[in-house]
Amino acid sequence: MSRCWLRVSGWIAALMIAAPAALAASAAPLSQVKVIKVQSPACGLEDIADNQPQTQCNHNGPSIKVYVLEIGYGQNQPHATLDGFEVDGTRAPVCAFDNGNLTECSPGSKTVGSLYTFELAGKQEGTFSFSNTSINAPRNTLTAQLYIK
Repeated sequence: MSRCWLRVSGWIAALMIAAPAALAASAAPLSQVKVIKVQSPACGLEDIADNQPQTQCNHNGPSIKVYVLEIGYGQNQPHATLDGFEVDGTRAPVCAFDNGNLTECSPGSKTVGSLYTFELAGKQEGTFSFSNTSINAPRNTLTAQLYIK
């Protein structure tokens, strides 16, 4: 019985050594970037439609925020400006669930992109631009632009 056990345990050890390592899927390239909302004290939260060239509301005041959705994986340092002047922002992962809605990620959920929040730091109006480049092939660069009035 001990010889049989040695053979079986030897096979198990050989299988464990020969088993290929599990590899993670490569990150999806950027497929979409778009401004999805603009928020200000004057107008509240305005939804931005696809291909909308400018805000409907006259956002003004010191606390304008711009929300950009990025689908796929871009560089850690996207380029965001208002009339050519860089603006700072934060990034949070977003995930998709079976119903297709994008939401904040919870442990074990699949990240599909990022939501950026940019504070315009007292700037009043102008052309907001966002661009980022995929972290992998085809290393494409995508841009979104919106005139904030």
